[in-house]
Amino acid sequence: MMPVRLLPALALVLATPALAEPDYAAAIRADYDASGAALFDYFHRNPELSFKEVNTAARMAKELRAIPGIVVTEKIGGTGVVGVMSNGAGPTVLVRADMDGLPVEEKTGLSYASKAHQVGVDGVDSPVMHACGHDTHITAMVATAKRLAAMKDRWSGTVLFIVQPAEERVGGAKAMLADGLYTRFKKPDYALAFHVASQLAAGKVSGSEAIQYSSSDSVDLTVRGVGTHGAAPQLGKDPVYIASQIVVALQGIISREKGPLSAGVITVGAFHAGTKHNIISDHADLQITVRSNDTPTRDLLIAGIERVAKGVAAANGAPEPVVKVVESTPVTTNDAPLARRINAAFVRELGAAAVPKFEQKDMGAEDFAHFVAPDLKVPGFYFAVGGTPQAAFDAAKAGGPAVAGHHSGLFKVDPKASVVTGATAMTVAVMELLGKK
Repeated sequence: MMPVRLLPALALVLATPALAEPDYAAAIRADYDASGAALFDYFHRNPELSFKEVNTAARMAKELRAIPGIVVTEKIGGTGVVGVMSNGAGPTVLVRADMDGLPVEEKTGLSYASKAHQVGVDGVDSPVMHACGHDTHITAMVATAKRLAAMKDRWSGTVLFIVQPAEERVGGAKAMLADGLYTRFKKPDYALAFHVASQLAAGKVSGSEAIQYSSSDSVDLTVRGVGTHGAAPQLGKDPVYIASQIVVALQGIISREKGPLSAGVITVGAFHAGTKHNIISDHADLQITVRSNDTPTRDLLIAGIERVAKGVAAANGAPEPVVKVVESTPVTTNDAPLARRINAAFVRELGAAAVPKFEQKDMGAEDFAHFVAPDLKVPGFYFAVGGTPQAAFDAAKAGGPAVAGHHSGLFKVDPKASVVTGATAMTVAVMELLGKK
């Protein structure tokens, strides 16, 4: 027989619901069914590339203006949108959602799949897809704003809704700041954002109390050669051959120069050269992404790329290559006290089972880091929201289709679960910071 002293604890366990949620979660779900699903469908079908998000920005401005109490300003940092919801005295909280898509052809087969094409800022006409889930971010922002507007009696302060362009080119945050985001509007006391995660089960949220995402640097490398006929390679300097040696040699930086316990990645994402079978081109262009979790490693990798490229070119008697770092964002580090506070609120409102400990599983990057740069003294918290049903992971483990990662043409998340969980968690976070005690 169980000792009597354990019965109260047992009764508490049995009385605890399997899934906890705040009292406004049902309203967020109902709003998704009423209008959020159609909004997500529009954004997913009509993605736009970085700094070209004209229609997306206009739709977000329209949606935010329709919410009582939000004053909207457009064209901040290009296509950025700022919505200000003021509700008396109190702190100012920045809530950010990025809105750009990627030059990726969608291959999901979904009924609402994107068929969009667009010419990007680089002049290239590409298929466009929300292959990173930014459509869920902006849809969830609208849901969060609606819920906060409906609960103004429960909180006090100001919320800045930041609809940011060009996260995929890690330039949108800097552009908005350069356009006076923190001077034309209230400088925030806190900054919040989330990213839907295809590798995290739907219904779960997870935020680090330290590093959330890695740094990212985009490097353009032009290997210069001497053009000639393909049948007479001795008369030229073949940039394809030289660039191929560079691609292989770059991995020596990772395996033989970077410390084995220091995280770092060098990936050549694009290699373009030549026009015809029998012509040796006079140049080859490489596009490289560099990832790290600390400044010394970051500096080592970038310096190593330039040294290796120039060394390989010199060894082949070719002209010196041109190396340029064209896009950069630092490591995204959450403010530890703020992270602990909001994680505790997540556990309290969503239940411990819905808040697993954060694990950095890859070296994704985020330009949210610019909003919370150390010199700005704005504490930030960035968290992940699960996007894939647990059943899909179970099926993959049993030999079924793998769950596609971000930036893949096969990327997909459960829209309702992602938007509702994201909006609910973001509302929890804002209420934790602005809620009346």
